Amino acid sequence: MSESTGDRDVWGRVDRYLEAALLPEDPVLSAALARNAEAGLPAIDVSPTQGRFLHLLARIAGARRILEIGTLGGYSTIELARALPADGTLVTCEYSPDHAAVAQANLEHAGLADRVEIRVGAALDTLPTLEGPFDLVFVDADKQNNAAYLDHAVRLGRPGTVIVVDNVVRAGRVLTGGDPPTDGTRRMFAALEKDDRLEATAVQTVGAKGYDGFVLARVR
Repeated sequence: MSESTGDRDVWGRVDRYLEAALLPEDPVLSAALARNAEAGLPAIDVSPTQGRFLHLLARIAGARRILEIGTLGGYSTIELARALPADGTLVTCEYSPDHAAVAQANLEHAGLADRVEIRVGAALDTLPTLEGPFDLVFVDADKQNNAAYLDHAVRLGRPGTVIVVDNVVRAGRVLTGGDPPTDGTRRMFAALEKDDRLEATAVQTVGAKGYDGFVLARVR
């Protein structure tokens, strides 16, 4: 599906309207984005409305242990960690030591470093060392490995664990594939189609970040 410049302009203006209506000014999250930009991190964090969606989903699920695959600068990590009870924990996996250092600084500034552990290294190496169960898993890392990440999420979950996989529509390219991230996402959908351990759906989204979508799944 193609998107016109006009469409994206409207999507962005609607996002800003929704943020103004629903999300109060948040100096901690603003500072995290500023620190990410200063460090040269790519501007691929979830949008503010998407971050709040993750926060609310974790609260609705009553999550006490959260697993995040793909930390970047910790913007989504902050939203998820804020949803935890005082004795809750979050483990987040980040490939880049530089990104992890920025995320650690953001978490310390947010007052959340005591409940978040950053595991640095390739997630496919660190995930086998973790012990579940986790109540919610958010997957937002290299899309080539989405099928493997989904399998680890189920292994580290329990009946009722909520799993979210981001960036699965890819401006419609998921229909045909043709690049490694999208081909990895298509392999994940092929795995989902056959995996009777999960019940799942996918939702298309538009906004300031463009046209994309996410998978929402629950371990049976």
